[in-house]
Amino acid sequence: MKRRALYPGTFDPVHYGHLDLMKRACELFDEVIVGVYEHRFPSKSILFPVQERITMIKNALNGQDNITVLSYSSLTVDFARQIGAKIIIRGLRVFSDFEFEFRLALANQRLSPEVENVNLMTREQHTFLSGTIVREIASLGGDVSSMVPPNVAQALYARFNDEDAADFNRPVPLRD
Repeated sequence: MKRRALYPGTFDPVHYGHLDLMKRACELFDEVIVGVYEHRFPSKSILFPVQERITMIKNALNGQDNITVLSYSSLTVDFARQIGAKIIIRGLRVFSDFEFEFRLALANQRLSPEVENVNLMTREQHTFLSGTIVREIASLGGDVSSMVPPNVAQALYARFNDEDAADFNRPVPLRD
């Protein structure tokens, strides 16, 4: 029996912290499904449409063989059951994440007791990363090249400069 895990998130945008967790999860589980959440009624602003986020993740993973990237718009535990995942993976960056993740795990357990929640601690160099921080830095022209893969940086700079990412080939904009 294959051990299938779900790593859910908005991934708006995917950054090196996310990718590190995806790759580490691949070492623990036979198959990892990256679930890109498509908000029907977003409670936070989303920069990239779901299909674009999926493409960015796939390009950044560069053919990792035991990862599949799919979108979903239901409860995460319902999506886990739908794809046959018995494990939901979540990341922990800093201590303040613990309370939120603990409550989320308890809610998931109440809704779907057969699905386990596994939290992986981020690597130290990624503890400051979040999609919000990456978007804010990129929106102000800051250098995000150490935080996201090149394809994601290109898409961010193109988005904030109202250009097509495929045509964006100038040097990365830097600000003091």
